[in-house]
Amino acid sequence: MRKMLAGAFGLLLAFALTACGTSGGGSTPTTSDTGSSSTATTNDRPKGPGNTIYVLGPTPDHGWTAQAGAYAQQKVDDITAQGQFKAQYMAASSGDAQNDLVSTIIANGDAAGVVFMALDDSAKSGQEALIAANIPFISFDRIITGPDASAILNYSGDNWAVGAGIAYWLQKNGMKPGSTLVTLIGDNGTVSQRRQEGFEQFLLGTRTYQDQATGQTYSTSETWTQDQINTLTANYKVVCNWSADTGSQYLEQSLPDIVKSPTDGNLYVFSMDDGMTLGFLNLLQGNALDSATKQALQNLNVYTSAVGGMQQLYDVMLGNDTALSPIADQYFDGLMSMSFTPKMMQSAIDYMVTYLSGGDWTFKVGDGAYEPTFIVDKTNAAQYPGFTG
Repeated sequence: MRKMLAGAFGLLLAFALTACGTSGGGSTPTTSDTGSSSTATTNDRPKGPGNTIYVLGPTPDHGWTAQAGAYAQQKVDDITAQGQFKAQYMAASSGDAQNDLVSTIIANGDAAGVVFMALDDSAKSGQEALIAANIPFISFDRIITGPDASAILNYSGDNWAVGAGIAYWLQKNGMKPGSTLVTLIGDNGTVSQRRQEGFEQFLLGTRTYQDQATGQTYSTSETWTQDQINTLTANYKVVCNWSADTGSQYLEQSLPDIVKSPTDGNLYVFSMDDGMTLGFLNLLQGNALDSATKQALQNLNVYTSAVGGMQQLYDVMLGNDTALSPIADQYFDGLMSMSFTPKMMQSAIDYMVTYLSGGDWTFKVGDGAYEPTFIVDKTNAAQYPGFTG
């Protein structure tokens, strides 16, 4: 298999590709991570044997990934109705299940290309199978190391900017070396890894944060050392696997100790997902925490981040959620979310349509492109409709 993959990758690299924007879909994606390009004719672009665009993603039930799946279904319906390509959305609940779908796609023999939103890293073997079958694919959101080098494009939100934006916002609200930080980590994949890298790089002074909404670029107000960052992030953290319940369970167990830690009266929460932040609010609304812990938390200045674009969290910020807005006002001194719309999955599909239909294309195999991001808080949440799935 390794030899087959190497051969397929070599074949893909033999082709120079050409560059584009999107049509419709979500926000216009930005920046390739290489900046290098070359020219090729449409006929030089590797394509699958047929005329069907397959899109692999999650089962649309709830949350960010589910809403991405719902947007994908809308897009493939539109593509099929237009008639140039057939398009099919194939939902799954795990990376292993996606590998089975890849086997079906290859057996069908009608794929032109695949947009692949991997649900976990076990989907690596499915991407490797596409490489071996010479079927071009776009990797969306979760970028799996290895197959990413053979994708015609690796497209996601700018997770490094997400981390940098949160670091900027927490620092603006007083976070400094020696502060107490709680980190609610999404999972062990590239999305969370890049958010953590962006967070640390901003504090180290090696990355700036450019806010797409304001057009302003921000640098750290104090350059940290890696040892200071390691101390900041060492104690209070949990991998939630994008589960609000897991985050809430951790906080229920750990908050009695966490609230005793700050020496400056401030507590900072680096939450990587809107749902996990809402889970924190639900915990504070309920009776699982003892009154002494709640009072100690209320006595602190608490600044909490999130990532996503859930309308419910925007409503909390705006004071429109009758249940949770009062809880946020009582316990949080600042609440924000980095915009990270699931509608960008439509942009990923647009990229595949552009590639297959002969539109401009400056990306080389293995390149990345990233959707811009920005801070949403109570001052601007009304300007950005969130998703409700």
